[in-house]
Amino acid sequence: MILTFFKAVFYQPLYNALVLLTVYLPGESLGLAIILLTIIVRLALYPIYHKSLTTQRKLREIDGQLKEIKEKTKDNKQEQAQQIIKLYQEHGINPLTSFVVLIIQIPIIISLFYVFRGSISIDPTLLYSFIPSPEAVSHIFLNLFDVTQKSIPMALLVGLTQFFQMKLAIPPLPPPDKSKISSFKDDLAKSMNIQMRYVMPVMITFISMALPAALALYWLTSNLFSIGHELLIKRQALKIKAGV
Repeated sequence: MILTFFKAVFYQPLYNALVLLTVYLPGESLGLAIILLTIIVRLALYPIYHKSLTTQRKLREIDGQLKEIKEKTKDNKQEQAQQIIKLYQEHGINPLTSFVVLIIQIPIIISLFYVFRGSISIDPTLLYSFIPSPEAVSHIFLNLFDVTQKSIPMALLVGLTQFFQMKLAIPPLPPPDKSKISSFKDDLAKSMNIQMRYVMPVMITFISMALPAALALYWLTSNLFSIGHELLIKRQALKIKAGV
């Protein structure tokens, strides 16, 4: 039942959207359809992504205040919770925003993954009655590569853009205070920061090398969109600080 719901609500609409774009794009280019569908989905989810990214940036900005509150009220958890909630309210932060956004994103991202993986061959049984079937889908993207085959250059581009996207999204941790002994929590935060900034892009690169270039093209387009969005959020934050 869950799979049927997932297929009907997420997978099939996105699959039909991809086929429809392919039919009406010049040369029935599957690569161009993948890029366009990725952009359409990201634009549709823009308000949700924007809210999440804004919340994450605000949380980073008040990180010092949070640590100060936790240090001062470490022996009184109730007082600590009240002060943290008050701080969130003062800065217009809802800590559940990122979690809700993640829940919304997961089925869509999974659907896109399977849509692009399955787009190599058109399945007429998945098409709505009003969606025409492509006559001759072009798998060659801009005469550069076949989206149905693996592409090492595309995988490297995915890894590179993922690295820059993570660099913008996750700033480096401040240098440790040498006067204090590092705690397990500090070590864990440092480890997670390194893994997200460096290990994840490498992993995604190798994953992209093992999959058809259609998925790498989707990943690359999504990464470029995310980089642009992160830069926009950063620019807006600087304007607010400058009082513009």
